[in-house]
Amino acid sequence: PVLSGSASPVSFTNKSYPGSDAYTPADIPEIDLLLITHDHWDHLDYETLTQLRPRIKRIVTGLGVGSHLEEWGFDPDFIAEKDWNEAVDLHDGFFVDVTTARHFSGRSFTRNKTLWASFVLRTPSKKIFISGDGGYGPHFAEIGNRFGPFDLAVIECGQFNEAWKYIHMNPEETVRAAQDVRARAFVPVHWGKFTLAFHAWDEPINRVTAESSRRGVKVLHPMIGAKMPITDSTTTARWWEQTAPLAASAAAH
Repeated sequence: PVLSGSASPVSFTNKSYPGSDAYTPADIPEIDLLLITHDHWDHLDYETLTQLRPRIKRIVTGLGVGSHLEEWGFDPDFIAEKDWNEAVDLHDGFFVDVTTARHFSGRSFTRNKTLWASFVLRTPSKKIFISGDGGYGPHFAEIGNRFGPFDLAVIECGQFNEAWKYIHMNPEETVRAAQDVRARAFVPVHWGKFTLAFHAWDEPINRVTAESSRRGVKVLHPMIGAKMPITDSTTTARWWEQTAPLAASAAAH
């Protein structure tokens, strides 16, 4: 959760688009499980997490990421740090598997001292895949073969560039990844809140919905701030085409 209005160590850079901060930390209920994919500023926000800390019961993340949290006052007993291909037993039939991703990590002037990861959440009735950030590769098919099919996949789609293909997917690759992990439906994320790349703000969602239609893949795109039951297989409205505040911000970027 990045709810501070900026994905940066300084608040006046990488500001969120007007209208995209639908929630504040005060709006978030008690959190049973927080999954942190890596330690970049747009995924690990000091201001947000320190405000949410009293309401977080358990955290699962990659190796080394807990060092940030402990420095911020989190109890290490509530943090599970795991390597790829390790699992956390949450009891009562709930498991988190830490799986592979193709990305990098680092804050300020350090890089790759902590692990980046994707996650598989197995429950007694559902399976969910969370890609985290990362470029396309054979690991998606490997995860699909090992854990799939998935009821829902949450997959990065945005902040891409041809020069960054090993650390971020383009929208067409996002759809391929959803197919590779054998997802019955997927939600494209990592777009529509910050400008971290050189494409138009709505290019990711326009391209991923077009490719999903071409390939016959179910894509869900709830409006920012909307609730979406994970059992919902209805394709939601193309809300970004009628959203004036975001459109105005896009013109500015």
